[in-house]
Amino acid sequence: MRFTVFTAVAAASIASAAPSFAAEPAQAAPTTAAAAATAAPITDPARIAAARVTVDHVFPLGTYARLMNGTLDKMMDSIMDSTMKLPLKQLAGLSGVNTEELGEASMAEIMQIYDPAFKQRMQISTRTMMNEMIPLMAQVEPDIRDGLTQAYAGRYTTTQLGELNAFFATPTGKAYAADSYLVMMSPEVMAKMQGFVPKLMEQMPAIVEKVKTASASLPEPRAYGDLSKDEKARLAKLLGVSEAQLEKDEKAKAH
Repeated sequence: MRFTVFTAVAAASIASAAPSFAAEPAQAAPTTAAAAATAAPITDPARIAAARVTVDHVFPLGTYARLMNGTLDKMMDSIMDSTMKLPLKQLAGLSGVNTEELGEASMAEIMQIYDPAFKQRMQISTRTMMNEMIPLMAQVEPDIRDGLTQAYAGRYTTTQLGELNAFFATPTGKAYAADSYLVMMSPEVMAKMQGFVPKLMEQMPAIVEKVKTASASLPEPRAYGDLSKDEKARLAKLLGVSEAQLEKDEKAKAH
């Protein structure tokens, strides 16, 4: 039960965080024409140069460190607090657990009994993970900047990029560009985003039913006993175990 509920909490947290990235230019869904235009890398030197200046403004080196050191951890604290206040019945119901006998107690109330230091433990875990991820994200940041350069070059003409860069060169433009990737996860925005989690919980049963209906025509997943000898051999090879060990493990699961 505890593992199931924690899984639900994590899923809700990720779902709640996801919309905050919707405004990022590099992730905006392009039109059909734009998609065709960006199918191949942009090679026009002037356009790439202009796009690189734009990226220097909106995503300078060190952006991930700024994001994860003091912004993302607070955001996750906020999301977790909101999720933990939801009734356990709603959280458990996400994974198909029979909730008829569950009361209306929240996960926070239950964890106060199991682990009085749960909130502090989660905060420490979040901050530790963020601190460890900063150097890893710094390693991929140049590649992200290259991707953003291509994205901006594919979405805007050289003239448009020049106009953007002219604005970003002004005091107001510089201030906006420096925080454009962080503002969507500011406490003010995330306070409003917390309302997404309970709405998700309310709609989840209906969503699950729609998924079942949409996938009803698909065949049921096969059990180990339904596999052919060759398929069992391939599976054992993929898992890095002997066929005999795989057979033994599967028999143990069945009992």
